[in-house]
Amino acid sequence: MELPIYDGGIHPNEWLKQVQATCFLKQITKDEEVLKFAKMMIDSSIKIPENITNFEELTNALKQDISFSIFKAQMRIELQTLKYIPIREGGAPSKFINTFRRLCRDAEINNSQEQMNFLYLSLPNDYILNEVYKKVNSSELIQEFGKIVMDELNLIRHGSIVTLKHVATGKYLSSIKDLCYTTGSRTQLVFVNDLLDSNALWKITFTSGKELASYTDITNYMCLQHKNSGNTFGKLYDYYKSPFKNSKLENYQEYLKSNDTINLCINNVNNQQVFLRSHDLKFAIGNDTFQEVVCHNERLGGSDE
Repeated sequence: MELPIYDGGIHPNEWLKQVQATCFLKQITKDEEVLKFAKMMIDSSIKIPENITNFEELTNALKQDISFSIFKAQMRIELQTLKYIPIREGGAPSKFINTFRRLCRDAEINNSQEQMNFLYLSLPNDYILNEVYKKVNSSELIQEFGKIVMDELNLIRHGSIVTLKHVATGKYLSSIKDLCYTTGSRTQLVFVNDLLDSNALWKITFTSGKELASYTDITNYMCLQHKNSGNTFGKLYDYYKSPFKNSKLENYQEYLKSNDTINLCINNVNNQQVFLRSHDLKFAIGNDTFQEVVCHNERLGGSDE
């Protein structure tokens, strides 16, 4: 184990722990002997009183030296430049949290509001900023941040590839490239299917250009594009939290996430809002049978989730 020399580049309390660990390995266990060893490990450019008799006096003396003030200022600068990188962009939240906590400790920033200010500066996007801001009075700042980081992984973003599962039947909204209705619109077929395959993949984009979609933002529409064919079914889809599974939205800016139970709405050619529904009716094209998906303007129910 390398001898822990103190030169002002580490917090005195952490340095003393290293000294004590080194002494333990060398079977130096008496406090007076450990203290003597610690004094020997202080760089000669750092002056301390000769009459120090215990560990607390030693660390307090080191904190009085100008090197410690410079060290704390440096830790504050590192906090100001620290940036959180989300997991989806190759970041490591656990490493970020450990670094943030270490820098706060070394800079002796113990006030939760001041910690919040530094954390706020490190965050990259509106969702994280909004969620952290809501937790501003929380005494468990880091624990709350960890929960937010995990929640952030489930957000549906502009360009996300998703599947849409019908709650009532467990089947997936699907389409098949170049397979079209034989009557009516004669456009590409949309149905629900048991199979979770590439035909059930959809690309989500938001018309506002925003990265995320809030349920309270009525100006932001969602476009649903079939991944295999590239076709968009209906021009503008709106999204609503299902009233059957989610009853409280007021005063809370919640974002669209994986596993949300929602209703999908489209403005039809008459500019009327109609909702997407699947039911038990089936139809055939050639030798194949498909479970129907329709749009309606009736009262919402479980078949619309």
